[in-house]
Amino acid sequence: MKVLVTGAAGFIGSHTAERLKKLGYEVIGIDNFSPYYDLGLKKLNAKALSEKNIEVYNLDLRTDNLAAKLTNGFDYIFHFAAHPGISDKSTFEDYFSNNILATQRLLEFAEKLQKRPFFVNIATSSIYGLEATFPESVPPKPASWYGVTKLAAEQLVLAKTREKKLQGTSFRLFSVYGPRERPDKLYTRLIDCGLNNKVFPLFEGSEKHLRSFTYVQDIVDGIVSVFGKEKICNGEIFNLGTETESTTAQGIATVEEILKTKIATERKPPRAGDQSRTKANIDKARKLLNYNPQTTLKAGLEAQTEWFKNNF
Repeated sequence: MKVLVTGAAGFIGSHTAERLKKLGYEVIGIDNFSPYYDLGLKKLNAKALSEKNIEVYNLDLRTDNLAAKLTNGFDYIFHFAAHPGISDKSTFEDYFSNNILATQRLLEFAEKLQKRPFFVNIATSSIYGLEATFPESVPPKPASWYGVTKLAAEQLVLAKTREKKLQGTSFRLFSVYGPRERPDKLYTRLIDCGLNNKVFPLFEGSEKHLRSFTYVQDIVDGIVSVFGKEKICNGEIFNLGTETESTTAQGIATVEEILKTKIATERKPPRAGDQSRTKANIDKARKLLNYNPQTTLKAGLEAQTEWFKNNF
């Protein structure tokens, strides 16, 4: 079977593409190689995929004619491509075009395929709002442009399932970390600061924030659990993440323990829209998908530290 992975040169997309290949699927990746962060990391990810015979095409969902540049016959689409995170350097147009418009264009492409693929949308706990501790049935209250536009993208996908024009599902991911994590994210920055004697920018109050820090391979386990359970997943939303909560302060202490060093910090003003707590409620995923994340924070951070040392 043949699968399309959007955002394949990104953090979670690249890991998922590798897992799909390992499972025996023919994997085609696309990525627009956005300069949101250092392109060197995306190119490094794409190189790793190429070495596993996974080709990543430089295509932009918003502007490129996918039908003219991609072959037919996809059985699944895994949609990771998005403008991520909370950044004061990003405009609303960045989030709108990359998260909403790009998703709509991809859905139009999927609808026109001779054999309509199962559409797996990758969403986020930011959809819930400032606290993300709820089951999927709770009305979302996003508090950032990122959360608002990812909710809109999710609803575009689910609308197609309600209209019975496509089959698909949406996974809301919680605080993912691990090898290939973006350089602007918590743990890559912490490891970089610890190894290279840099000062870590700590947003006011964030050391008390609670997070379901979830190792990337545990997230991929949940994503690929869709295979064989398409009827169960169709039209449904699932939370994926660990139920274990840790504070940012505990995360910093864990990295310091691994590196055997003290990381200097510099206080920064709090970020608007930053979540104060995430705790993945995975009752639904556990019951219907047999989802059961196992990796401890320390074990995952040891793997991420090793990756950073080997690549930077």
